[in-house]
Amino acid sequence: MGDEKQMTTAVGTQDLSLPVQIVNARVTYKNAPIHVLEKFTFKDVESSHKAFMDAGADECVILQTCNRVEVYAAAKSPDEAGVLRQWAQSAGLQDKDLASVEVEVGKDAVMHLMRLASGLDSLVVGEDQILGQVRRAFEFARANSYASANLAMIFDKALKVGSRVRTVTGINKGNVSIASVAVNLADEYFDDMKAKKVMLIGSGEAASLVAKALKKRGVDFMVTSRTYDRARSFSETVAGRPVPFDAALGMFQELDLIFVATTAPYFLITQERMEAAMKDRNGAVMIFDLSNPRTVDEKVATIHGVKLINMDQIAELVEKNVRSRMKEVNSAQKIIDDEMKSVDSMMKRLKAEPVVVSVFKSVDQIRERELKKALSMLASRSGPEQERIIEQLSYAIVEGVLSTPMNYLRKEIVAGGRESEELMKIVAKLFQYDDEKAQ
Repeated sequence: MGDEKQMTTAVGTQDLSLPVQIVNARVTYKNAPIHVLEKFTFKDVESSHKAFMDAGADECVILQTCNRVEVYAAAKSPDEAGVLRQWAQSAGLQDKDLASVEVEVGKDAVMHLMRLASGLDSLVVGEDQILGQVRRAFEFARANSYASANLAMIFDKALKVGSRVRTVTGINKGNVSIASVAVNLADEYFDDMKAKKVMLIGSGEAASLVAKALKKRGVDFMVTSRTYDRARSFSETVAGRPVPFDAALGMFQELDLIFVATTAPYFLITQERMEAAMKDRNGAVMIFDLSNPRTVDEKVATIHGVKLINMDQIAELVEKNVRSRMKEVNSAQKIIDDEMKSVDSMMKRLKAEPVVVSVFKSVDQIRERELKKALSMLASRSGPEQERIIEQLSYAIVEGVLSTPMNYLRKEIVAGGRESEELMKIVAKLFQYDDEKAQ
C-alpha cells in the first residue's frame, strides 16, 4: 500500500499536459536549389528558436544543413500559418518565398523525422552525415531549453531508429553519387590530393556533393559560379574559397584537378582553352565533367597531359551501388513503421495521462477530507500508529477503486478509435477535468 501511495503522489506531481501537436516546416534540395535554399537559413539560430517560442511554440528544434532547412515546433494548438509567418520574419523572407515550404503535422511530421534520420530523405540515400546533424540540432535545442519532453521523445526515437537502420541494413554501404565516386577516383589518381590545386565550377546540387566529399577529405579547393555572389553564398553554406568566374577561367594552367558541375548550355572548358593552359606546364591535369548536358568539350581528352572523365564513365559503378542500397530501403522502412507504432501508442498513452492524474487528484482530495473527519471523530482514542493504519487504508481504497478503470481507460486510448475519444471525454466530464486549469 505504501508503494501505491508513492506511485500516485509521483504521478500527481509531474508537469503533464495534453499531448502537443508536432509541426514540421521545411525547405529542401527537392524543391529549392542551393542559392534559393540559402535564403531560408536562420543567421542567428538561437534568437530564431526564441522567436518561434515567443510566437506560440511550446518547443522548437531548428535543423540546418547545406541541403535543407527545417523547423520542428510543438504546441497544444499549433498554428501552421504562424510558423510560416515567423519563419519569414526571422529569415527576412517575402510571402512569395513561402511557396517553397513543405508543412506536415502530427504523425506525418514524425514519420518524416524518422525517415530523415535514417537517410531515406537525403539527396544521397543512406548517407551518414544527416544522423549527426539531427543529433546536434536537437542537443542544442535541449541544452538551451527550447526542446523538452515532447520533442525529446520523438527525436530520441528518430535517432535510435536512424542508428538501427544503419546497423541492421546495408543502406549506407558503397558510394551512390556521381560526386562521391568522382572524388574517390581523383583521390586514387593522385598520390596526395590535399597537395593539389583544386577548382570546383558550379553551385548546384551536384556541386554541393562534390564540395562535401572534398571537405570530408580535408581538401582545400576554390569554387566559382557565373555570379560571384552565388559562389560566395555557396562557400559560406557548404565549403570552398570563392573565386570570380572570369578569373577562374584564366587559372586552368595552375590547376591540377577540376570538377565541373553546372547547367550551362555551352562548353565552359574548350579544346582551345585547355591547349593554351597545357603549353607551359609539365604536370597532368584531371577534369571531371559532372554536368548535364556536358560542359567540357570531349576533344579536351586528346590533349597530352589531360585526363577527362565524364558521367558516362562512372555512372555504371554508381548505378551498381544505388541498386544495392535501394534493396535496403524496404527493410529500413519496415524498421521505421514498427517504431512508428510504438510512438503512436506512447503518444496516445500521454493523451490519457492528464485525465488519469486529474481523477486520482480529485479522488485523493475526497480521501484526505474524509480521513480528517474520521481522525477528528476518533480524537483521543487513536494514536500515531492507528492514524497511520487508517491513512494507509484510505490510500488502499482509492487505489483499489480507481486502478482498474484508469488502466482500462489507458488501454482504450492506446487502442484508438472514436469510442475511446468519447470515453475519455466522459471520464473528464465526470471528474470535472479542465485541461486549461491543469496547466
